[in-house]
Amino acid sequence: MYNQFRLTQQAAEALASNYGTPLLALSTQQIEYNYRFLQEHLPGVTLHYAVKSNPAARIVDTLAQRGSHFDVASDGEMEQLTAQGVAPERMIYANPVKTIRGLATASRLGIQTFTFDSESEIGKMAREVPGGRVLLRVRVENSDALVDLNKKFGALPSEALRLLNIAHEKGLDVAGLCFHVGSQSHSAQPYIEAIRVCRSLFDQAIAAGLPMRILDIGGGFPIPAGENPVDAGQLCDQISDALGRYFAGVEIWAEPGRFICGTAVNLLTRVIGSQVRNGQQWYFLDEGLYGSFSGAIFDHWDYEMESFKSDRKIPATFAGPSCDSMDVMYRDKLTAPLELDDLLVVIGCGAYTSASATVFNGFAKAPIVVWEDQEEAVAEQLCFRCAV
Repeated sequence: MYNQFRLTQQAAEALASNYGTPLLALSTQQIEYNYRFLQEHLPGVTLHYAVKSNPAARIVDTLAQRGSHFDVASDGEMEQLTAQGVAPERMIYANPVKTIRGLATASRLGIQTFTFDSESEIGKMAREVPGGRVLLRVRVENSDALVDLNKKFGALPSEALRLLNIAHEKGLDVAGLCFHVGSQSHSAQPYIEAIRVCRSLFDQAIAAGLPMRILDIGGGFPIPAGENPVDAGQLCDQISDALGRYFAGVEIWAEPGRFICGTAVNLLTRVIGSQVRNGQQWYFLDEGLYGSFSGAIFDHWDYEMESFKSDRKIPATFAGPSCDSMDVMYRDKLTAPLELDDLLVVIGCGAYTSASATVFNGFAKAPIVVWEDQEEAVAEQLCFRCAV
């Protein structure tokens, strides 16, 4: 198990007083802790942070300083990382279906590693990034994943050798395989099964004369959620053991996103409206589905909301501030009774939240403050209040 960033009531109130709400508080120390945790439990694995989960500049800077590599999905992410000083050798363009603009940007910036899962992609890469290093993404089964990415991506194992041979014939550097078991995996078993499948495919490809040397195991490592969180350390240890048995001597990569940033951000939001509708209590917040709660719909995430009240729990509907009736985050969510202007702290709000937020209805995206930049000033502020 591992810890997660959680503001105290006093710290949250001080930040809300200083900056208003909605507000996102990011802990770079938590980012570092999560990165070190994976390094400890997946020794020898090169970690590529999945920028799409949260591209905040301070997260990228923090990880870059720790030596992280990066998984980018678009020309925009490549441009951002390059502007922040990340070398092209530390990026993998890990979108199986790439735009021509994205490939052109990769070529211009010197990014040389790509993923693919179809024959149509091979011609694009051979033309736009000749000689590029490529990994074939293999489809794996994991119906228990929170978000099953294999419904959209991944070549069938039966198609793998044919696609690898075509890529090789087109002059691409066929370097290996990759897979992704899906988001928030609850078991190491899907990883282990995927590793076994990839071992067989590796052997076939090597026998065919292909220069296979890299296995990318993707992401999906779980963060605390629900009443019975998965032991992520034990899960990663089991994956590491399987890698040692099946892929000793092979370069191993991973692409964690949620695990790195998910537990590192708290959202501060206030109750701006309260009413009873059809017999149920409704609370309207100053942040909603079109903002930092976007993960509730896109990522199927049930966020923990802390009110710092110990009253009895009631079922309530939580809605956002926009004029769209779809802007409802939760129905029948248990909460202590709330008052107008009450402050809520939403825990584990770092992944697929601000990254997919919009400015619909003219509501600005919640600003981000770094907790470590504020911690000393907040402590002095709280001491001053105590003295008064």
